[in-house]
Amino acid sequence: MVAIKPEFIADFIARNPPLTPPRRGTVEPEGEPRSRYRRVLVTEENGTRLEAVERRAYRGFVSAELKRGELEALVKAQELFRTRPRHFSNDAEGFVIANRILNKAIRLVGRDVACQLFFEEERAYWESRNRAGRLQKFRQDALGLGWGNHDHHTFRCSRAHFADLIRFLDRLGFEKRERFYAGAEAGWGAQISEQPATGIVIFADVDLTPNETEIDFSVKKLPPAASLGTVGLWVGLHGESFLDAGMHHLEARFDFVSLRDQLQRQGVNTMKPFSDFEFLRQAFTEGERWPVRRERAERLVAAGLITREQCEQFVRDGAIGSHLENLQRHGGFKGFNQKAVSVIISATDPRKQPLNHVAAAA
Repeated sequence: MVAIKPEFIADFIARNPPLTPPRRGTVEPEGEPRSRYRRVLVTEENGTRLEAVERRAYRGFVSAELKRGELEALVKAQELFRTRPRHFSNDAEGFVIANRILNKAIRLVGRDVACQLFFEEERAYWESRNRAGRLQKFRQDALGLGWGNHDHHTFRCSRAHFADLIRFLDRLGFEKRERFYAGAEAGWGAQISEQPATGIVIFADVDLTPNETEIDFSVKKLPPAASLGTVGLWVGLHGESFLDAGMHHLEARFDFVSLRDQLQRQGVNTMKPFSDFEFLRQAFTEGERWPVRRERAERLVAAGLITREQCEQFVRDGAIGSHLENLQRHGGFKGFNQKAVSVIISATDPRKQPLNHVAAAA
């Protein structure tokens, strides 16, 4: 048997009528809507079955009926995440409010389902701020796939709130998988975590100084830095990924060359690959320039973190915001190429981007 994993099985059925004729005039998948495991037979040929499978925070193979009140709880929990406030004058308040919302969601649906619902809404918010993401989601929705091919979600974080983000992810059931210590030449670090029930992977970036590569920066609150690296500047200009900025990028799995060529035909160009191996190919779409609010830029000037000239340029021309990442994996490789990631992080530094005097709408 071979199975394909769409995000929502009803969408897949609607876009891809199964070749096996339905017995009752309609195609009815096994498992209730919004339940933990649903599947439908697409076709069977020469003793091989092709099925479509939808999972909701469940890694097993047995469907189960929803309990009384469970559907209502699912809808309510998703609504809580969809309407989560993101804009605060004090980012610390944003983390407090998000944790209160998470408390309610976990009481409603449990930790693992809350995780799945939270990231459905994070992807939707990122799409609202990224044209390449909207375009590719439209193309995948036409096939009924949704974001069933997501690989990892990348959050850029300030030093002040990196440990707060990791604690929030811990509460969603994430387990720390690997940590990058890119060191002095790169000026950044990252915590990679995975939620075992949902299979969701997080890549969380933060500025680091050379003497901090030996500490567990995922739990130790980092003090203010005297200068900004690429990640810190992005957060300073746009906000925390966890709050108003949204994710820096979503990486999904594709046929690398096909996606690059298809997007180019629709006006979306791809940057030079930063990993180009038989087992791992990665490239960003060209970044979309977001407006920069003057009050954000002025705070950075007041702290001595950017120059007055840089401030005026960012306010006038905006700064690179988000990307879609094209990824192709082979051979079961799940990891990342640390050296290559350092190269692309450096390449996306707003201070290195050409200015065109046109700020795209966020």
